[in-house]
Amino acid sequence: MAKYSFELKQKVVQAYLSGEGGYEYLAKKYAIAHKCILQRWVSAYKEMGSDGLIRSRKNKNYSFDFKLHMVESYLTTEVSYQDLALSVGMNTPTLLTKWVNDFRIAGPDALKPKTKGRLSKVTKPKDISKPIAEKINSDSKYLKQLEEENLKLRIENAYLKELRRLRLEGEPQNKKRELSKVSEDPLN
Repeated sequence: MAKYSFELKQKVVQAYLSGEGGYEYLAKKYAIAHKCILQRWVSAYKEMGSDGLIRSRKNKNYSFDFKLHMVESYLTTEVSYQDLALSVGMNTPTLLTKWVNDFRIAGPDALKPKTKGRLSKVTKPKDISKPIAEKINSDSKYLKQLEEENLKLRIENAYLKELRRLRLEGEPQNKKRELSKVSEDPLN
């Protein structure tokens, strides 16, 4: 169940637009956790009408190209997540935030659709009579998979090296402190 009903959202937005009070006042009056939630509702209402306040029950699937375009738009312009999402009719700017964070961590591969379900354990028998074009195509797919795995491993390796460097960078300072404490101890 949604935390705030559609009726409450509509009532609060109408109260704001009619001038009953500001964001903070109305948020306190209607027991809304933060004024930024109310700001988001008002923006969505202004952009998409009452449809902007309805919680979507469907999980939309967005294409890789659309996700990449949205991330690049956000990174190259100084538009907020909310404004960018509303400009294309998305009611959830948090989804856009997730895409941008995933992109920053793992690059464009993070935006590709994920395969669902288990991998099949049964291997299909190889057809020896495949045309050469199909063999080349399957070899190029295999090579692409290897390149993607190689890239992921390089990123992981760089992350672990940086983590180790930071850990080692912090250790000598601790040892110096311990040595200074030992030298101050009158029993030694």
